[in-house]
Amino acid sequence: MTTTIYNNSSFSDSPYGLKLQQTFSNATSTSQTYSVTIPTGINRVYAVVIGGGGAGSTQTTGGGGGGGAGGYSAGWTYISNTVTVGAGGAGTSTAGAGNNGNPSIYGMVFAGGGSGALSGTGGGAGAGATTPTGNTSTVSYTGAPAAIAGVTGYAGGGGNSGTAGSAGVSQGGGGGLAGATGTQTANGGGRGLICGGGGAAGTAGVGTGGAGGTGDLYAGGTGSTGTGTTFGGGGGGAGYTGAGANSSANNGGNGGSGGGGGGGASTNGTAGNGGNGVVFLYY
Repeated sequence: MTTTIYNNSSFSDSPYGLKLQQTFSNATSTSQTYSVTIPTGINRVYAVVIGGGGAGSTQTTGGGGGGGAGGYSAGWTYISNTVTVGAGGAGTSTAGAGNNGNPSIYGMVFAGGGSGALSGTGGGAGAGATTPTGNTSTVSYTGAPAAIAGVTGYAGGGGNSGTAGSAGVSQGGGGGLAGATGTQTANGGGRGLICGGGGAAGTAGVGTGGAGGTGDLYAGGTGSTGTGTTFGGGGGGAGYTGAGANSSANNGGNGGSGGGGGGGASTNGTAGNGGNGVVFLYY
């Protein structure tokens, strides 16, 4: 007889003996601060805090990288009367680095936003407790060390050109491809609890964008495939609370809700947005 953590109720992200009491999400394009009311007599709560995912990038020639996943932090904190839920980075059609995701915080539990993809073809890093810049992640809320490009970690590094994002908890985006001729197949976002976006391929030949990373709970979006520079966008990475979106033409797919990284775009397509963060309170 075999079992897995995915169908065995003994394994859970929920703290033992506590109940999920409040969920704070964000349906806007900017970070939001909300009021929080905790019942009298409760002085500490257990918070699960997820930052916004980073956006993918686009390139004038070739394909941009995928954005990194938002950070995942969990722990006990004193009660607070406000909570901030970070927005994902906004994808654009302007060549250059993608926008970082924004941090989320409740009390003393905080999670960074994922790094936007690099201005070249590199993918953005997954976030730890703070927001990284580039393809090296930051130290996690647990104290796990940062990871450089291509290295697995609690928060994984982003992929270099032609390599996938790293695996772990909050993961990096896949690297895009600079080649503009011949058959080009970009790499996917890192797989984990929260996932990076796929890199893009922009070529006059057959281009295939990388898939967004598939997580423990949701799937990443698929990259697009076709002949010519109007194809090859990368898929959005899976978030903690939602699936990544598929790429359309040479545009990147949006990251899934709960911190998924946005997919890269090719040949001045529009890169995918990072998924917004979320905060859960247990007591």
